[in-house]
Amino acid sequence: MIARLAPKVLRIPEGVDDAEVRRLLLQDYQLEIGADLGVMAGKVWRIGLMDYACRKENIFKCLAALDDVLARLHAPVNHGVAIAAARAVYA
Repeated sequence: MIARLAPKVLRIPEGVDDAEVRRLLLQDYQLEIGADLGVMAGKVWRIGLMDYACRKENIFKCLAALDDVLARLHAPVNHGVAIAAARAVYA
């Protein structure tokens, strides 16, 4: 079954360079996430996995890629939590 999900908004962690994260995701994982505009520019990312792209393996790829890039940039986040939560949903 293919789910239809609305794009999700993620708060950019304090001190994390929005553009650098998006650049590394595209360069290393061929994964593009959206930046926001206006008052939310540099504060949130928009991630949309919809229709065919919203398969279990793509969800895990997206979460793992974002976790890896944030870890490499020493972002102040709890690494592995999102992947563990997704695994619990699919269990």
